[in-house]
Amino acid sequence: MIEISDNLTLLEAAVAISRKLLPRPTRLTPGWCAAVASILEATACKPGNVSPDKSFSDLSYDDLCNAALAMVPALNHEKKTSLGGMIKDAVVCSRSKTRSNANLGIILAISPLAAASTSPGHPLKPADADAEIKKCNAQDSLDIYDAIKLSTARSLSTRDSYDIHSPAPESIHHAMRHAATTEPTDSIAALWASGYQSLWDSLVSDLQYNEAHGESWEQSIIFTALSQLARTPDSLIIRRHGRQKAVQISSEASAVLELPHDSRASAIEALDWRLRHPCRINPGTTADLVAAALYVHLWNSNFYTLL
Repeated sequence: MIEISDNLTLLEAAVAISRKLLPRPTRLTPGWCAAVASILEATACKPGNVSPDKSFSDLSYDDLCNAALAMVPALNHEKKTSLGGMIKDAVVCSRSKTRSNANLGIILAISPLAAASTSPGHPLKPADADAEIKKCNAQDSLDIYDAIKLSTARSLSTRDSYDIHSPAPESIHHAMRHAATTEPTDSIAALWASGYQSLWDSLVSDLQYNEAHGESWEQSIIFTALSQLARTPDSLIIRRHGRQKAVQISSEASAVLELPHDSRASAIEALDWRLRHPCRINPGTTADLVAAALYVHLWNSNFYTLL
């Protein structure tokens, strides 16, 4: 387990993680930034998600950390592959280190960002990720469909069009747009379909706001996750438990954020308990989006210069 002091900022926490992970690269790379963002997200005790002290029967905190580190070479463009190849390589590497699907959503959300990350110090913009998506061809579509199947994600729903068990379509963009706009809607597909601007407008902005207002690294992540959950019903909850339950959980997250700051801790603990009892209701897509937002925040801050 990676322990991080409670009073650190997000950037300080990212530096603390980087100092504990070896071998560490001499400069910031997309894969390393993705790994640090993923581990930072997993280490925060967000309601309903896996965290250092709370595991699922098929997924632990160590699984998430191992999967995060395993995807580094693929996201570093070491094979010089296209976006689809990068995603497939990242899934293969991650699945070799875990018992179950640990990070398919994170890989799908972060890969266009990693592909667009040209060099540290060059700020990443939504249009950069969108440009990488628009380069995708039929082979990318095939690779992405293969990656999703290889991940053995069990919560994917059957669709009347662009179903994951059907042949891969010519255009992955069309498939993502369909998944974003038809039930059960998918928030990561919506990023691919909308050009990533919504990530900057929502979660990246939330992280920046929380850090600017003096929140600790963990509170910044938890409050960002709650804000996203309040805004948008979680896709994984929709697929596993139905839209009505997902909307209910969004309302509960919104109610927590309406409380005075000093009253939130107990409400967050209570929400976490309800998401685990009597059955697991995991806002997993929300966690994936938080990891993607952390990637943007860390890359654009060039946090590695603080090491």
